[in-house]
Amino acid sequence: MGRWEPNARDRLALAALELFGERGYEQTTVAEIAGRAGLTERTFFRHFADKREVLFSGGVDLRGLLERGVAEAPDTAGPIDAVAAALTAISAVFAERPDFVRQRHAVVEATPELRERELIKLASFASALTDALRQRGVPALAASLAAETGMAVFRIAFQRWAQQTDQKTDLARLIHDSLDELRAMTAGAATEDRVGHRPGR
Repeated sequence: MGRWEPNARDRLALAALELFGERGYEQTTVAEIAGRAGLTERTFFRHFADKREVLFSGGVDLRGLLERGVAEAPDTAGPIDAVAAALTAISAVFAERPDFVRQRHAVVEATPELRERELIKLASFASALTDALRQRGVPALAASLAAETGMAVFRIAFQRWAQQTDQKTDLARLIHDSLDELRAMTAGAATEDRVGHRPGR
């Protein structure tokens, strides 16, 4: 029988990231991952369908958090504020394992196949946000705009967070700072538009 360990999943994930960083994603085999973790290939496949899933298996849980974050936002929250609440919810998950998340990001960025999969995952997050906003009664176009805008903000904030060398600013703060900057830009553009179209100009 293959050895069954209560923390086998985490051991496999950490071993995979170590090897991806040392050897590269494409050069690393499942057998090597299992060996580094001190487990068997059979145990690996109990937890992951393939080595790619080591990096993407949490996507379903994150989508669920996004959906709940929108659903549980105050009734008075507008679409963007509801999306901000959802993004804050998933940022807390990343904050629990910052080193793992940053290592994962580096591996994904270094591998074209994984970057493509990451874009698909982020698109699914935007779709989940859109559907959750629709459930709150937000019209389809507004829901889609808020969801796509929120994910764009998240991507930018996440890149800034992942590239920090001092790790002083947490991801939630960067998300909210980026949203505040977006709101300020939007308000400024609206003001300029009104001034530029005053009667008599």
